[in-house]
Amino acid sequence: MDKVSTRNLCQQTETFLEGILEWPWKDIVVTLKSCETFLTYADTTGLLTKLICALLAKIAAHDDQNNSDINLQIASSSSSSSSPETIRFSSSSARTTPELMKQVVAKSSKSWWFYDLTLLSPSIIEKIVKGLGTFGLENNSIVLTRFLLHYLNTACQTPQSNRLDLQYPPSPGPGPSKVEYGGIADTAVYGVIEACKSSMSAFSCRGLFRVLRIVSTFGPSKECRLGLETLIGRMLDQATVDDLLVSGLFRGQQGVYDVNLVVRLIRVFVNGDGSSTPHDKMKKVGRLVDKYLREIAPDQNLKMSRFLGVAGSLPDSARDSFDGVYRAIDIFLKSHPSLSFEERSRLCRCLNYEKLSLEACKDLTKNPKIPPRIAVQALMCQHQEQQQQNSTEDSCCPMAKESPVQTPNSSTMSKYTQLMVYNGGGNYVIDAESMIPAKEEEEEDMKVNLQEMQWRVVELEKVCKQMKGQMSKMVRHPSSSASTPTRALPRLC
Repeated sequence: MDKVSTRNLCQQTETFLEGILEWPWKDIVVTLKSCETFLTYADTTGLLTKLICALLAKIAAHDDQNNSDINLQIASSSSSSSSPETIRFSSSSARTTPELMKQVVAKSSKSWWFYDLTLLSPSIIEKIVKGLGTFGLENNSIVLTRFLLHYLNTACQTPQSNRLDLQYPPSPGPGPSKVEYGGIADTAVYGVIEACKSSMSAFSCRGLFRVLRIVSTFGPSKECRLGLETLIGRMLDQATVDDLLVSGLFRGQQGVYDVNLVVRLIRVFVNGDGSSTPHDKMKKVGRLVDKYLREIAPDQNLKMSRFLGVAGSLPDSARDSFDGVYRAIDIFLKSHPSLSFEERSRLCRCLNYEKLSLEACKDLTKNPKIPPRIAVQALMCQHQEQQQQNSTEDSCCPMAKESPVQTPNSSTMSKYTQLMVYNGGGNYVIDAESMIPAKEEEEEDMKVNLQEMQWRVVELEKVCKQMKGQMSKMVRHPSSSASTPTRALPRLC
């Protein structure tokens, strides 16, 4: 009776769906969104495929009026493949539809439809991508790749459960989890990699960093992340400090920024593709890394091993001066006051003392956080470098008076080591001006003055401690402390 009745529900539904290509754009999107509640059934009956075909036909018709031949092919394939029993595409339609869909997406160059499709669930988007035959490694469409990045960026910024739209009401129930976006994220990354293979100008360095920030939210596969980092590392000389400041929260790191990522990118840049990196690009990355070190140094959760990993990731030839590294170390020491003497010494080993300027070397010797032996080594290297320059100038000028170059020995080292002043805070400060060569008499007088100054500072500390004790007694016993004699402060000059 059901097969011959004109009021048969299946026949009426089939007749209704034959005109799906004539539906307005809004009705197609709303119907697709309503299928989220019974997605499995809509997929098995072929309803989802019909809606996707109609959706892509609308995109093609809007972008180019000359795509009517594609629309007719989609219409014929979707209408002629239905049977009275089910609403499922036949095998012939399944073979032709993906190719037609690819043509539709290729014809679309505008992004007017991006926003409306971001309202759909990741399951439907994944179904659309698979229907196009561009899922995963097979993605070679730049338009589809840009849409997927837009879709992921929207999902990252605005959770599905919090999105309200008057035209497209939200689906009931909680929004999708980030795990459901994993396949879409991988497909987007593969599309970026394929586009860069065709043309390295398809994505700029900043654009690739933006892609990395987007897909990192959804946990892409290791292979996708490695491929994306390789692309970024090869053009690291085009990056800025803001590009490198990628959050480390999504990677489960303790620090604020993903420092390990930067180390991997630098490693890719240094190693390259087997050929030597141009000298000017290496210098540019060296300046970039020094700026990055100063940005991450104030992070109190940053481990010293990671700081050293970034500082030592480049060869010494990448830097004309190590002043930037020293300034970063100074910031790191101030933000990590609990470092031990051994840790501070190990931190300073990444410095090349021969490439420190005279101003930075003087500041290093006056820095109470720098271990004294490190300061002495820096001054010795500075002194030796100056003598070598003088000898080079004398060799170039035969008429000039030759001055013998003295090689620093243990006695000279001990003489420099004695020129330390106790600063009252448990550290020693070296007077950089005292390292300038002078006459023996002047050096002897300076030693005596420094020793007297050291004794006076220590004496002053003792008096300060006594005064603190007396002040605490005065607070407790104001009457008895009034007659307590006080010791006069020693003269310091």
